[in-house]
Amino acid sequence: MSNSITLQKLAELVGGTLAVGSPDAVITGLNSLMEATAGEVTFLGNARYLPMLKTTRATAALVPEDLASEDAREGIALIRVKNPTLAFSHAIRHFGPPAVEFVPGVHATATVAADVIYDVKKVSIGPRAVIESGVELGDGCTIHAGAYIGRGVKLGAGCVIHANAVIKEFCVLGKRVILHSGSVIGSDGFGYEMVQGRHQKIDQVGIVQIDDDVEIGSCTTIDRARFGRTWIGEGCKIDNLVQIGHNCSLGKHCIIVSQTGISGSTRLGNYVTMGGQVGVAGHLEIGDKTMFLAKSGITKNIPEPGAYTGYPARPLMEGRKMLSLPAKIPDLLERVRVLEKKLAALEAGTVQA
Repeated sequence: MSNSITLQKLAELVGGTLAVGSPDAVITGLNSLMEATAGEVTFLGNARYLPMLKTTRATAALVPEDLASEDAREGIALIRVKNPTLAFSHAIRHFGPPAVEFVPGVHATATVAADVIYDVKKVSIGPRAVIESGVELGDGCTIHAGAYIGRGVKLGAGCVIHANAVIKEFCVLGKRVILHSGSVIGSDGFGYEMVQGRHQKIDQVGIVQIDDDVEIGSCTTIDRARFGRTWIGEGCKIDNLVQIGHNCSLGKHCIIVSQTGISGSTRLGNYVTMGGQVGVAGHLEIGDKTMFLAKSGITKNIPEPGAYTGYPARPLMEGRKMLSLPAKIPDLLERVRVLEKKLAALEAGTVQA
């Protein structure tokens, strides 16, 4: 294979040290610990998979610097690195398909308003993309097929808008923002007032601001503010199928996992992590470096850093204790039935206390 590589060269590529194995052995591909075969390299990114190092058929593995050789299968080559998961990404780039080449220009079927500000030699606009009046595109932007960019939107340099993503009017994106297919930025906030027995829509005239280096997954929706802005801070990574309500604010480098819903006007600090299916009530303040396990329900302000779980969300150990209580209910019910039978017998005089 043209991308085959020796163990020594692979160690240099991933910034590691070849601790066990022949420097001249050839690696032809990569795979997981479970599925790797002879000639492939794998990695140990999580201690829970340590037993698999004894059974994997891989020729080589990227492992933590402090891993003992006896913890791995006899004969497997070991490349010690600081961060196996991150180091493995370098191997992926080597063995994986080549990156899609940036091809500047505008496809013949794209619709671009006459007053859009961009350098045709420094952007790529795909088939049937629609870019409305007043848009500004930074150098290096890629707009894939069928994407929609609404009036007055501003995109910083290096943004990637994947097929069929939507950015509604006047939203602002920083540099290197990635929107995956089906995501919608700037849809109306969910605002209604009851008037004479009918729901009357309240105008949503604010914007969404997304700062540099944010990535947003497929079919995620971020609502525009009623007024002002809904704000996604620098470096946030938002999974598929997330809903962020109007006037929310996310600090820097937050992680929001799939099916999480954040209600309107809630503010998150920096480095907040929310697992899958977390639900957040509106108008709350969530502090820096808080972490919420999957399916947590956040119903009040949580200013202190730390891990939380349960509904309503509590500090980790307290939350786990509360979550364990329902499993004890069948045993408690059985004990109650036994006690009721004894009490009934005492009252009937058929047994003595």
